[in-house]
Amino acid sequence: MTPENYVQQKAAASGSSFYYAFLFLPKERRAAITAFYAFCREIDDVVDEVLDPSVAHSKLAWWQGEVTQSFAGKPTHPVMQALMPLADTYRIEARHLQAVIEGCQMDLAQNRYLDFPGLTQYCHLVAGIVGEVAARIFGQTDDATTAYAHKLGLAFQLTNIIRDVGEDAMRGRIYLPVNELQQFDVKSHEILKREYSERFTALMKFQTERALSVYDEALALLPDTDRRAQKPGLMMASIYRTLLREIAADGYQVLHQRVSLTPLRKFWLAWKTQAFGRVQ
Repeated sequence: MTPENYVQQKAAASGSSFYYAFLFLPKERRAAITAFYAFCREIDDVVDEVLDPSVAHSKLAWWQGEVTQSFAGKPTHPVMQALMPLADTYRIEARHLQAVIEGCQMDLAQNRYLDFPGLTQYCHLVAGIVGEVAARIFGQTDDATTAYAHKLGLAFQLTNIIRDVGEDAMRGRIYLPVNELQQFDVKSHEILKREYSERFTALMKFQTERALSVYDEALALLPDTDRRAQKPGLMMASIYRTLLREIAADGYQVLHQRVSLTPLRKFWLAWKTQAFGRVQ
């Protein structure tokens, strides 16, 4: 299997909404974002699938070395072999990849966040940096687009946190800030046991309304000069905002299931954004 085939399979197998946005890109940009996304999946899978924390730490340390070695011209992993020929073209730097690894290292060391600013720093590493790289690959021409990309990355990660409350609880993780749990009188053990309550519903309504407002803030930051180039990110925003509204309409039933949109609906939302430039 070639490195290009490997990253293509890695991206497609994830079932992620990101994949639908990639489909509308020109070939080389699609190859770059697919390889970068496959890298992010590899790092994320270490945290999600390796049960022994010491083994996970070792794997992430290996990836740190692989990134350094790859930017020195000696990639060994197929993901890095697919990504490195495109790194200079799209201004992908070693610091970007190391930041993603650092964010996942936080997952191994920390499974609670005291407040929203603390959570935001984690989101910066695992999502804001990803947004920055993606914006460059999509064709960023205005420096101001970086702020938009980071804010949109935060919105995506907040959406993931809302969607995955139940799955994260099964891994012993709660990404909802501790002081906000206290504000709504929701106990950690209730979430870990995946117990619903009116208090939990109120908490999730608060989380969802904030995430939706972050999308609005992000979209307001996107310069008109880069709006056409950044359509893949706008497609993602359309898909993820629709998902948030589905979660709300379903009464925030996220503890026992992972709410998702059908592949056809994701494709339809992506196509509408591509065709008309509007975010749902």
